[in-house]
Amino acid sequence: MRILGIESSCDESAVAVLDDRLGLLSHELFSQVDLHRLYGGVVPELASRDHVQRLLPLVRQALARAGTTLAELDGVAYTAGPGLVGALLTGAALGRSMAFALGVPAVPVHHLEGHLLAPLLEDRVPPFPHLALLVSGGHTMLIEVRGLGDYHLMGETRDDAAGEAFDKSAKLLGLPYPGGPELARLAEQGRPGIFEFPRPMLDRPGYEFSFSGLKTAVMLAVREGEAAGLGADGQRRADIARGVQQAIVESLVGKTARALDDTGLSHLVVAGGVSANRALRDALHSAATARGVAIYFPRFEFCTDNAAMIAVAGLARLKAGGQAQHLAIEARAQWPLMSLRAPGT
Repeated sequence: MRILGIESSCDESAVAVLDDRLGLLSHELFSQVDLHRLYGGVVPELASRDHVQRLLPLVRQALARAGTTLAELDGVAYTAGPGLVGALLTGAALGRSMAFALGVPAVPVHHLEGHLLAPLLEDRVPPFPHLALLVSGGHTMLIEVRGLGDYHLMGETRDDAAGEAFDKSAKLLGLPYPGGPELARLAEQGRPGIFEFPRPMLDRPGYEFSFSGLKTAVMLAVREGEAAGLGADGQRRADIARGVQQAIVESLVGKTARALDDTGLSHLVVAGGVSANRALRDALHSAATARGVAIYFPRFEFCTDNAAMIAVAGLARLKAGGQAQHLAIEARAQWPLMSLRAPGT
């Protein structure tokens, strides 16, 4: 079975071709980072317009690189949400229209389920059940993954997501968009222990996170430096970046370790854009190893938004009978992950 995957939930235009026997045949991506950097963040209308220009050429490119014709496709999967609704509609309209024209099933995919299943693209595949830490710009969640569509939310952020905390802190430090990777690079030059920022919720029971207090503490540190005439001090900024990263990493690792201890689960998946952060990977790997837990990461290119993860989630649902049974073009700005169900239930 061979499927085409389309991703357009935010500022990445992406297309992939996946075969259930041969694996990933191609994946193409165009990032709009340079377009949105001028504005310091994603402009939804510009994102939508750029998807309109990019997606169809990417489809042609992905099919050519995969050595696949349209007639060889058994289905088309597209991101149906959550995300920017205009951006979602561009990919959803293309995906649903292609499926209709080809007479094959259309599979609307939940973006976060794509992230959760991204490790299935690797040689080491996590078994069910397992614990998943999903960390991105918009979400920070601990989930017990019992099977396809069978997800139990253990805890999530009460305010800012981890990726949002990275990006907002980077903006306070005057770093360019996208801020998270820039802050991580600057943190490598920082000295440990110079700035000790709060780890909200870490000393409380349960598995919930909070990062808004961290953002406030960073803002105060930046203002204090400016008042003292140290605003342009490169070492101080690096030290702040190091403190921010350490606070976020320790918060994520502390709650994840607690969830592993309490559930007894022996497999951990880490997914989402923030899972590309090397400091977080190293700390989680150490925590998992100390507990005898096997840990799984997508490769770096599949941590951030991509169509390969949409294809793998779509293929899993298609094989389980989870295709759309109607001609509607599905696009949902808000779509709770816990509302998903296993196909056939």
